[in-house]
Amino acid sequence: MASSSSSSSPSPSPSSSSMENPRSKPNPPSSSPKPPPHLSTPPRVQSFSPYSRTIYSDRFIPSRIGSNFALFDLVPTPAPPSSSATSTSDSGREDFGSGSYSALLRSVMFSPGTPDAASQQRVLSSSGSSSSSPSSSSPFATPSRNIFRYKAEIPRATRRSLFEEDSFQTVSPSNSKGPRKVPRSPFKVLDAPALQDDFYLNLVDWSSQNVLAVGLGNCVYLWNACSSKVTKLCDLGAEDSVCSVGWAQRGNFLAVGTNLGKVQIWDASRCKRMRTMESHQLRVGAIAWSSSLLSSGSRDKSILHHDMRTQDDYISKLTGHKSEVCGLKWSYDNRELASGGNDNRLFVWNQHSTQPVLKYCEHTAAVKAIAWSPHLHGLLASGGGTADRCIRFWNTTTNTHLSCMDTGSQVCNLVWSKNVNELVSTHGYSQNQIIVWRYPTMSKLATLTGHTYRVLYLAISPDGQTIVTGAGDETLRFWNVFPCPKSQITDNLNNIGGTSYVRSYIR
Repeated sequence: MASSSSSSSPSPSPSSSSMENPRSKPNPPSSSPKPPPHLSTPPRVQSFSPYSRTIYSDRFIPSRIGSNFALFDLVPTPAPPSSSATSTSDSGREDFGSGSYSALLRSVMFSPGTPDAASQQRVLSSSGSSSSSPSSSSPFATPSRNIFRYKAEIPRATRRSLFEEDSFQTVSPSNSKGPRKVPRSPFKVLDAPALQDDFYLNLVDWSSQNVLAVGLGNCVYLWNACSSKVTKLCDLGAEDSVCSVGWAQRGNFLAVGTNLGKVQIWDASRCKRMRTMESHQLRVGAIAWSSSLLSSGSRDKSILHHDMRTQDDYISKLTGHKSEVCGLKWSYDNRELASGGNDNRLFVWNQHSTQPVLKYCEHTAAVKAIAWSPHLHGLLASGGGTADRCIRFWNTTTNTHLSCMDTGSQVCNLVWSKNVNELVSTHGYSQNQIIVWRYPTMSKLATLTGHTYRVLYLAISPDGQTIVTGAGDETLRFWNVFPCPKSQITDNLNNIGGTSYVRSYIR
């Protein structure tokens, strides 16, 4: 190939010869100019590249030609123009930034000192020569001015400190996890006309089917949290009014306690009343379900157990309170019933007793707020009214008083998170606030405000992340206060839909 090419073919140009026949070395005419230095690179490498000035190898070496190092203040003020060069191109500045970055990185990583003046002069000289070399015509030489820039730009001093010598040892990601942030505003507000401002009533409850039941005057309305559809379940007429509502643990059955002492069972899916029990003499302000057993507390000081499988109005009657029963909750294992009354007493009953097995008399005001812990068996929380203002914790297994927290205002409701060991309390006189607590330290995670009346009603969503609060200001407010379960991979929003502030009407 070499002999035939040199004898029978005309002499090719230097560039074509080096590409087509790398082993031949033709002698250029004496009058032709000397090839540039960059063409002296071994032709073997150039044969693999479409650009004669780009060299590839088996190692990946990142190119910083497109980096805007002026953003990090790495480019000093350019030297005064000389006779040889009156201006510096953008590509020259980028190359100089790359050289400065390399020198600084080299000095920090491989030597304790900084580059001396001679090294800096060499960097400056090399950058000047590279700016005038053909490589400055690369399509990557002029980057966009928005590269490495965000909408919220880092402060200038902070950017500079990232490249100080000591920052390489001190700057490290923090492993400490800060407190969880709770949104301070409700993401949805529903107007609830005629929602009564009565401490002893329980007019809001949230079902396992994601339906909210609200007693407004003499009617009960259902609000579907998935579709936002409002349904009027029942109207008790002008002579009666709703005092309590309570969903069964599963299914669509809703119990309604009335001012005339009646307890009605409704099938919410068909809007049909299943039965009515009229054993109480006065209003029924508290309702609690335990499987097929329904317990109702009344102003007549009694608690009745109703079995939905029998025809009798009630199967047992519990006596012990000296005033109206306003709080009633079954434990998660359905073995213990806690009741609170206007006599400042907190009682605990078992499944078979007609007298309380535990009596707690430390509260100095009415006990409406009651909540069983889903995390620890036998852990019970209770809250007192205006003259008490305390949340107390009890171990019903050992019959001990664990702790007491003075909240500074009337405790109206308590509910425990199912996902984390936290609870939320709602308050009345005089601050009308909502507080999220971490147990057992009882440190405040958040204090939520917005209601202008006492926050008398509280319910939690089936997924355990959202609470709804109601007050005498005739509004229902929805708050995202608890995190999702740890076993849940994705942080799904609850089925209420949307996180924006929305106000609508429940009827």
